[in-house]
Amino acid sequence: MNEKPYSCDVCNKVYSQKTHLKEHYRTHTNEKPYSCEVCNKKFFRKAYLNEHYRTHTNEKPYSCEVCNRGFSHKSHLNAHYRTHTKEKPYSCEVCYKSFSQESYLNEHYLVHKNKKPYLCEVCNKGFSKRGNLNEHYRTHTNEKPYSCDICNRRFSRKGNLNEHYKIHANEKSYSCDICGKTFSLRRYFVSHTLVHTDDKTYLCDLCGKAFSGKSNFNRHYRNHTKEKPLSCEICNKRFSQKSHLNEHYLAHTNEKPYSCDVCNKEFSKKGNLNEHYRTHTNEKPFSCDVCNKGFSRKSNLNEHFQIHTNKKSFSCDVCGKTFALKRYLINHNLIHIDGKKCLCDLCEKAFVSKRNLNIHYRMHSREKP
Repeated sequence: MNEKPYSCDVCNKVYSQKTHLKEHYRTHTNEKPYSCEVCNKKFFRKAYLNEHYRTHTNEKPYSCEVCNRGFSHKSHLNAHYRTHTKEKPYSCEVCYKSFSQESYLNEHYLVHKNKKPYLCEVCNKGFSKRGNLNEHYRTHTNEKPYSCDICNRRFSRKGNLNEHYKIHANEKSYSCDICGKTFSLRRYFVSHTLVHTDDKTYLCDLCGKAFSGKSNFNRHYRNHTKEKPLSCEICNKRFSQKSHLNEHYLAHTNEKPYSCDVCNKEFSKKGNLNEHYRTHTNEKPFSCDVCNKGFSRKSNLNEHFQIHTNKKSFSCDVCGKTFALKRYLINHNLIHIDGKKCLCDLCEKAFVSKRNLNIHYRMHSREKP
């Protein structure tokens, strides 16, 4: 007697029970009759729906006997258990790479076939792995499920969170083989290596600086020509790059689409948000080649360089005194202003700067600086 008398007329797969054949047939018709009452997600089988419900209830009935970690699906427990045993029973027939789960192997095969079956429903971009699609989808939803335990900054990818932790640990895992300079994040290291590479095909004929990309070269060249082909339709201010023009428009609409995950402060420019994040992480990616002092902003580093060169570009129009930094000039200008706005509430003596007022206060409190 045939133990599996029920056969699929589409793919010839056989089953011992008619209900199993019926469930299998839905994989061909894409019929999903079982729907989640919480999120409306649909499933081929009722068993899949029951397992899915655990994502809402946070029920984890399957636990690992090695580390006691809980799982909502038995298949997830089995896959996790192989992280302890290091077992990888699934091997690629093309390159012999082995995997702990069959699903990982099946996704890996798509790399060899150059297939990208997972399509983003928003922008139609294709991916060979569902996990990559899920990560990409967060660029549309702005979902950031991974949070830093130290500063609460959130990330869309777990890999980005792991890299971020290195900033707090002051861990610099990436080292340049040429000059020995170390970096905490891989993207800083990759950007740095371009300094040493000979593959810079675009050469500026005005200053001799070389670039590996044409777009980078074009942006640089406009610094010499002062060319600003793009103009704002509202105030006619001109810009050399379209991205700068688009960010400028937000100043007119007062729109601030970039929000800090830590303190909810909003910004009209993404670059300003990135700079602001460093006030939470105390990250200083820009360092002086002369004295190794670190800075959170590149503009602050550029200003700092002028101290080493003894260049004093900022001159007082009243007395002619020159300064290396603009903020020094601004502070100096207060000397020539009659209005002294910082008033001591103890003796009513006035000062042009808050710093001088604070120093004066110590005379009253006998506080040593």
